[in-house]
Amino acid sequence: QVQLVESGGGLVEAGGSLRLSCAASGLTFSDYHMGWFRQAPGKEREFVAAIRWSGFDTDYADSVKGRFTISRENAKNTVWLQMNSLKPEDTAVYYCAARLRYKIGVEYDYWGQGTEVTVSS
Repeated sequence: QVQLVESGGGLVEAGGSLRLSCAASGLTFSDYHMGWFRQAPGKEREFVAAIRWSGFDTDYADSVKGRFTISRENAKNTVWLQMNSLKPEDTAVYYCAARLRYKIGVEYDYWGQGTEVTVSS
């Protein structure tokens, strides 16, 4: 079955950096666009970043542009989220998700269990 496993979360001071990883299995990774989402306590899940199957096109939420970078390596079935200049408002559970590139629509097909990021002020 498909599994997306996130790692790399933790506690970091404001201004610090973290690199999240998402390892995929049970799917043909290059058939999927990948995304990162987050959900802060008491808030709805929100989009953070996405990368197309080829790795050539990326998209970011305005709140993270210039601070976060999404990347992938299809040979390793892995997508990363490099997070720099972290702010307390980045505190959330971060989820990676996969969306089949052949289908019409923007809903994601598979989700990971999440990794928690806490940024202290």
